[in-house]
Amino acid sequence: MSRLLESYAAGRWYAASSQGGVEGDPLLDAATGEEVARISSAGLDLGAMAHHARTVGGPAIRELTFHERALLLKDLATHLTGLKDEFYELSLATGATRRDSWIDIDGGFGTVFSYSSKSRRELPNDIVACDGDLEQLGRTGVFMGQHVYTSRPGVAVQINAFNFPVWGMLEKLAPAFVAGLPSLVKPASQTAYLTELVVRRIIESGILPEGSLQLLSGSAGDLLDHLGVQDSVAFTGSAHTAGILRQHPSVLHGGVTLQVEADSLNCSVLGPDVTSSDPEWDLFVTGVVTEMTAKAGQKCTAIRRVIVPSAVADEMTDAIAARLSSITVGNPADESVRMGPLASLGQREEVRKAVEALRSSADVVLGDPTATSGFAGDGERGAFMSPVLLRARAGAVEPHDVEPFGPVSTVMSYDSLDEAVTLAARGKGSLVGSVVTHDPAVARTLVLGLAPWHGRILVLDRDDAPESTGHGSPLPMLVHGGPGRAGGGEELGGVRGVLHHMQRTAIQGSPDMLTAITGRWTRGSQRTVTPEHPFRHSLATLAVGDTIVSEPRVISLDDIDHFSEFTGDTFYAHTDPEAAAQNELFGGIVAHGYLIVSMAAGLFVDPAPGPVLANFGVDNLRFLTPVKAGDSIQVTLTVKQMTPRATADYGEVRWDALVVNGDGEPVATYDVLTLVAKEA
Repeated sequence: MSRLLESYAAGRWYAASSQGGVEGDPLLDAATGEEVARISSAGLDLGAMAHHARTVGGPAIRELTFHERALLLKDLATHLTGLKDEFYELSLATGATRRDSWIDIDGGFGTVFSYSSKSRRELPNDIVACDGDLEQLGRTGVFMGQHVYTSRPGVAVQINAFNFPVWGMLEKLAPAFVAGLPSLVKPASQTAYLTELVVRRIIESGILPEGSLQLLSGSAGDLLDHLGVQDSVAFTGSAHTAGILRQHPSVLHGGVTLQVEADSLNCSVLGPDVTSSDPEWDLFVTGVVTEMTAKAGQKCTAIRRVIVPSAVADEMTDAIAARLSSITVGNPADESVRMGPLASLGQREEVRKAVEALRSSADVVLGDPTATSGFAGDGERGAFMSPVLLRARAGAVEPHDVEPFGPVSTVMSYDSLDEAVTLAARGKGSLVGSVVTHDPAVARTLVLGLAPWHGRILVLDRDDAPESTGHGSPLPMLVHGGPGRAGGGEELGGVRGVLHHMQRTAIQGSPDMLTAITGRWTRGSQRTVTPEHPFRHSLATLAVGDTIVSEPRVISLDDIDHFSEFTGDTFYAHTDPEAAAQNELFGGIVAHGYLIVSMAAGLFVDPAPGPVLANFGVDNLRFLTPVKAGDSIQVTLTVKQMTPRATADYGEVRWDALVVNGDGEPVATYDVLTLVAKEA
């Protein structure tokens, strides 16, 4: 008997065989039928796992700032990348070709790297994140509101699908970890041996705090019974199982958040402008064939419906069939193989049933789903299946209702863009759609029609093709999920995926209280006017609220004229007294906005070398009151937020800049961004 997979639970590896000699269910090599491992969760205390996550993992993660969590993810991805040959070798047993494994394994590591980078760029080096601007709730500014994100004291449960045993885990783990949540991973049994190996290497590395990652190998049993209002479940799988989860008492009545990615009848639409002589024609054919054969079509983002203009439907069907006929199917260990087997014989049988259902309103153009020969491998023991292309008949229903989770697509035709949108919408919600056209008007019409039914839309043409990652590739910086049939969930999307796991709360209070709570200076709260210029302070001695108030400076007509001549900005409001007088906003010559900002910098900058290394930006600049010749300006500059960089000897300081005129009226407001040394 092969090795029984273990679970990592409550700080130790657990094998069900140690509890009564449980043999477990066999897991077979998708290409050879040989037993790879066995799996069972018998005797595992799932309540103890949830408790361990909440009491050990969660507190350990939440002691870290967003940046510290992100740096651990970087270390983890670097560590795993050095071990990927081992993962690639075992991935062969799942039926994955080298290309398939790259999508799963390197794609997973890349997602972790991306979350590490984006979290450090877009989140503060803190444990609380502000959402949006302040809201003034009272007349005088002493009662304010601020939305904030904080970590939940719960556990993020992953119930993953068999098709991506590495990426499926890591794309959920990374944003949850940055959000301060421990993960409890339950992989699909069929390919759990690869997930177990990756988790084993993660645990051995000691990079993540104990309790931040646990693994459940086998049945989820009564796991949901142990979850509560602060916990979440992210499920990727069939709509049938999703429906069962939605009816669980913990979800219906216990407050458990359920995120679902389910069935998806994704489509690709060819624009009516495209002919066989256009580059977009080949891009469309390549896209369909790639999505049918990558992971043997076992991708939630694969193209199931091929929607093309009636005038070229026959020609396009022939082109796709010709390309598919050259695909070698067989054991992925064979370097000549372009498409591996399905994940199991059982999965092949499910796809065969789906093809039979599709044949009720579509005809097979290419491929025999029942064949067991003609493969580079044993078609009786291996779950091999040739690509199957169908052509829908008029009024076809099944292609919009039945998802064949394998190398199967159906071609259907349209006579107008409205009809193309209607056909796409009949899928009742999809993860991704693609539009292949070089006509901007066609692209706009199709995208606006498809958008309500899709979580992501790729618009592909000759211009973006060189850098396009393709129809079926979810990217960490873009949302992954879709409405309706696709589950209604949403993952990834850069920092959106982190904030999705956190609690957004509206905080009401005085400016001083909001500053204390958020760690970010709030306009209206106390300032500390320091005797020494704040630019002379390093991060070690600088504090939120430190302020410099400049001397006033008069802006003369000569200043305005010089700036116009020097910069070439001769807009009439700055140079033509008669025309400027007719402008009801100005009523005469006014200073350039950028002249105000430039002179303001001259009022607050400390010129000598010191801890301030560079000014690298201005955010949220607004010009509020025109400044006429003879008016004076004065600047108040306050430390708003400090973000030390863990990987450098400096950090970012955000300064609140308020420019007022001689009457004390705000002239301009903005944030100044500087890089400041950690030590003087």
